[in-house]
Amino acid sequence: MYRVVGVSFKKAGKIYYFEPGDFDLKIGDFVIVETARGIEFGEVVMNLKEVTEDEIVAPLKKVIRPANAEDIEKNAENKRLEKKAFDICLKKIKKHELPMKLIDVEYTFDHNKIIFYFTAEGRVDFRELVKDLARVFKTRIELRQIGVRDEAKMIGGMGICGRPLCCSVFLRDFDPISIKMAKKQELSLNPSKISGVCGRLMCCLKFEATTYKELKEMIPEIGEIVEFEDDEGEIAEQNLVKKTVKIEVGENEYIELEIDEINGFGSDE
Repeated sequence: MYRVVGVSFKKAGKIYYFEPGDFDLKIGDFVIVETARGIEFGEVVMNLKEVTEDEIVAPLKKVIRPANAEDIEKNAENKRLEKKAFDICLKKIKKHELPMKLIDVEYTFDHNKIIFYFTAEGRVDFRELVKDLARVFKTRIELRQIGVRDEAKMIGGMGICGRPLCCSVFLRDFDPISIKMAKKQELSLNPSKISGVCGRLMCCLKFEATTYKELKEMIPEIGEIVEFEDDEGEIAEQNLVKKTVKIEVGENEYIELEIDEINGFGSDE
């Protein structure tokens, strides 16, 4: 078993494991760590725990130190520099007339590299752009093409539910999503109703699927006979969210009950 803490480098970003060493770290602490990209500034988002060898990426790197006041100020300065680099890169893209959309810019903590994230409909020959940027910033330049879901996560925004996008707030990984999940949740299959701002199926279809599965197991199916008080009837409609059912007790006669009000359902046949 390995003792690790979980560190993230962006809001709602992927969690990476690091060995804490002798440092007493807790959620919310800022740390300096060594990554494949170099020295990075991150935040502890998962307290100390033990994991198996299968759960880590070897070799497991150690936390170099908790971030001090100087590290925190340097990270803040990097954020300011990223905004300037974004504006410069926009002008260079326009100069080279490249069919690409700049999304975000990221400095590594030690200024060993600047990463420019962009979207494009196809492949882009940005070799001259990279040379141009390298002359300006005097460091290594990386241009990384991302997909529409990553674009939505970086930019953020509001979903059709009226709340901030799940991917930009708390979802750290993108899981596969299928139309089957929408069907099981009895949602409209109209693409405009079940697609997020990125144009892909909404992330909530995935993480709400388990809840709907559990609710379906609690609620009798349409057509089943249920008992309530001194009567019985056939399930005509379900409302999974409200945990209620509409029961047909006579011809064109229905009553709505909560699940707790049903004494039993099913038959002995």
